[in-house]
Amino acid sequence: MLTKEKIKKTIDRMPDDLTVDQVIEELILLKKIEEGIKDADEGRTFTTVEAKLI
Repeated sequence: MLTKEKIKKTIDRMPDDLTVDQVIEELILLKKIEEGIKDADEGRTFTTVEAKLI
């Protein structure tokens, strides 16, 4: 789950001269990574063979 604390930590790691677009891109990336980890934890993955067929 993308929490306020994770958002704050993400922004704190970014340079001081960041743009709103950079923040949004970074948060979208963080959310997608978390979704991917959740999918993997819940077994919603593809084998290499299955991925090649898609």
